[in-house]
Amino acid sequence: MKAMILAAGLGTRMRPLTDHCPKPLLEVAGRPLIVHHLERLRAEGIEEVVINVSYRAQQIIDALGDGAAHGVSIAWSREATPLETGGGIRQALALLGDAPFLLVNGDIWSDLDLSDLPGLDDDLAHLVLVDNPDHHPDGDFHLDTRGRVHAEGAPRLTFAGVSLLDPALVAPEAPGAFGLAPLLRRAMADGRVGGTHHRGAWVDVGTPARLAELDRRLRG
Repeated sequence: MKAMILAAGLGTRMRPLTDHCPKPLLEVAGRPLIVHHLERLRAEGIEEVVINVSYRAQQIIDALGDGAAHGVSIAWSREATPLETGGGIRQALALLGDAPFLLVNGDIWSDLDLSDLPGLDDDLAHLVLVDNPDHHPDGDFHLDTRGRVHAEGAPRLTFAGVSLLDPALVAPEAPGAFGLAPLLRRAMADGRVGGTHHRGAWVDVGTPARLAELDRRLRG
């Protein structure tokens, strides 16, 4: 299986830290955040990684190169301007191929065991969901007792930024900038989205304060 790491965002919530450093290269416990992802993927046996880049793209490419230093092979998907999540995936399909792939937001951290995720079968997506953090109390989706994900319903959980996706979810869309969430909701309405409730550690590393807190946690 291949993986895609989303790393094309502007990192506006991280300013001023991202004024001169792209968010994926901000350090946590002595290593760039994106390197933590690469190491986790390699440990799970995933060696082919696609990374989309836009803001300060060359800095990220120069830092990681072809990925050999981290035991993976990196293919780069450059975006002249950020294409949002859906558009970024759509542009990268030529690099990802036709098989389901793992999608990881570049600005999260988790102790999730990726080997626990089931296959897609006939689903278009399988989402990892977590308990709602304080900064997102209303959550995103409802996970029912059968492991199906719905746009409506309660209780609600937060999308963790980790998912298995079938390329067919985005392939029919026209190239350009568009979000992933509307496509997921459409697939949910068709009963083709499953989910896993991860109850372990998870952090949305979206602000300088949360970055600092994760750094303290990992340094022990």
